[in-house]
Amino acid sequence: MTQSDLPVTAPEPLPAPVIDSHCHLDITEEYSGLTPLDAITAASAVGVSGIVQVGVDLDSSQRAAALAQRESSVVAAVAVHPNEAPGVRQSGKLAEQLDQLAELAVLPDVVAVGETGMDFYRTGESGREDQEVSFREHIGLARATNRTLVIHDRDAHDAVLRVLATEELPERVVFHCFSGDAEMARICCEAGWFLSFPGVITFRNAPALREALTVANPDQLLVETDAPFLTPAPQRGRPNASYLMPHTVRAMAEEIGMPLDQLCRTLRDNTLRAFRMPAGFTG
Repeated sequence: MTQSDLPVTAPEPLPAPVIDSHCHLDITEEYSGLTPLDAITAASAVGVSGIVQVGVDLDSSQRAAALAQRESSVVAAVAVHPNEAPGVRQSGKLAEQLDQLAELAVLPDVVAVGETGMDFYRTGESGREDQEVSFREHIGLARATNRTLVIHDRDAHDAVLRVLATEELPERVVFHCFSGDAEMARICCEAGWFLSFPGVITFRNAPALREALTVANPDQLLVETDAPFLTPAPQRGRPNASYLMPHTVRAMAEEIGMPLDQLCRTLRDNTLRAFRMPAGFTG
């Protein structure tokens, strides 16, 4: 693939490699036409050397695990997404699907259980109990399999923190697409959890998120695309992909006042620790 084949012009490469801690390569292909292999190649060319491919239901989790097995720069996370959880539970299939996810979670290239959590933006009150039940079950699965717990929290900060306070958690917890304020960032860092920041920090209407970034412990910072969503400026409004993540990394470096090369090394080291990457991972 050449630069002219990309849907959006690639940014200048980063001075040191980083890892996209949360991506949906399969959905990226639907939105932009980039195959997973093309997306991985384009990302590598700009210094995004590895990708955490995240499942949102049983089928996509199986695909994520299979992709991670094929590609040494990709690892997988498996789960039923909070917005899928009410339908799955009400159909009586949650326990069965959790059993199948447990089989995936112990595979060598599967490093996390998630994304799981609570979402009050897309799911109304009638589905919140189902989300919480699913969230608690996923926490138990992450703990039982010694995998990182990846949390989706949208407009549900208090509920998510309440659940976490009442469960025995796995050793490693990541807040995907962190969207809390500075106070929540302090709470999460004090608990030892990792905070993953997306392209939203480049948005003009996100000053509270930038403040949260500045108060977070640098050793607990991760970066992600959540591709094909949350495309950073100056490409906001177009489908996201991992090769666009340098825009976000540069914005993070400027916001926290850290040299870009130092931040890249910090983010990569943090991601390796957060997900306890397998020996064969080349990202």
